[in-house]
Amino acid sequence: MAEKTRYTDEELEEFRALINEKLAVAQREYDTLRSTLTNADGNDVADTSPTYKVLEEGANTLSKEETARLAERQRVFINHLRAALTRIDNKTYGVCRVTGKLIPKERLRLVPHATLSIEGKEAQERSKR
Repeated sequence: MAEKTRYTDEELEEFRALINEKLAVAQREYDTLRSTLTNADGNDVADTSPTYKVLEEGANTLSKEETARLAERQRVFINHLRAALTRIDNKTYGVCRVTGKLIPKERLRLVPHATLSIEGKEAQERSKR
């Protein structure tokens, strides 16, 4: 029997639903992080007494830096999910870009934006050494 070269339209639609769910959650988390950064809730050191202001400003700066890093990671994740949806539209979703073989469904369920199979990822790592 010939090896499958792509997922069926039904399988692709299953992955589309999974990705859309993850995308909705990721977008909500990103929006929350962004609103925290822009101080949309109005809870900042400006509403504390001057005695605590110096301590609060240092902690607030660290917190904002961490939140900015998290927001950036979330934005990148969202972009990867959107790219996966494009691959579904193009019917190239789930094909390893190194080996050309199908990425196992189990891997795609865990990492729906994956573009490498484990075999492809290992080959890529070996070539970097």
